[in-house]
Amino acid sequence: MVSKDIKHHGMEYNSEKEILIMHEYGRNVQMLVDHAKTIENDEERQAFCDKIVTLMHQMHPKNRTIDDYLDKLWKHIFRIAKFDIDVDTPTGHKPTEVEMRKSPDRVPYPESRTRFRHYGNNVKAMIDNAISMPDGPKKDGYVAVIGSYMKLAYKTWAREHYVSDDIIKDDLISLSNGKLKLEDNIYLDKLANAKPRKRKVNSDNRSQSNDRRNNNYRGNNRNSNRGGYKGRRK
Repeated sequence: MVSKDIKHHGMEYNSEKEILIMHEYGRNVQMLVDHAKTIENDEERQAFCDKIVTLMHQMHPKNRTIDDYLDKLWKHIFRIAKFDIDVDTPTGHKPTEVEMRKSPDRVPYPESRTRFRHYGNNVKAMIDNAISMPDGPKKDGYVAVIGSYMKLAYKTWAREHYVSDDIIKDDLISLSNGKLKLEDNIYLDKLANAKPRKRKVNSDNRSQSNDRRNNNYRGNNRNSNRGGYKGRRK
């Protein structure tokens, strides 16, 4: 009884209306597009759709910085019109339903070693770089840094477990296919906790800076005394 009374007064539920194609523009824009489809004159229909695009542009001003945003609005016009409207777009291309429903290409998932996932892809890249390096002290130091980083990553991943250097050394051999190896006398915790060497300050430079500071202090005192003396004479 209630619904019949509402219809009698010219009202109806939204569920009884036509389904909204694009909710972000609302029902009024969809009604305007439906009205544009009924305009027989080509120039009037084109001008009317231009005004609809301007209205859609004002409804979402934050999207104005998006590239080709105006072209996307015209695609939305065709989508709301169910691709049954004869108007020209700024680019001259009229989108079709098949084109709009086309799904993007699937992005391949990066392959990784599931057994050593806790080390991350950066460790694999560092190991590949170390393998390509010539033998020498530089390579040995770089391999030691890789082992230290591997232990830090392992301890971060498994905080409740004890991580020994032997585990890291065995994993390094497995990841490098036996091409990299850490010596038994290398302790990774010492490398991780090593502090950078402090920079030495030249004694001559220190004395010059102290003299400069003292001269500035004397000059400021002299100027303040002069100013006080003039003030007493006045």
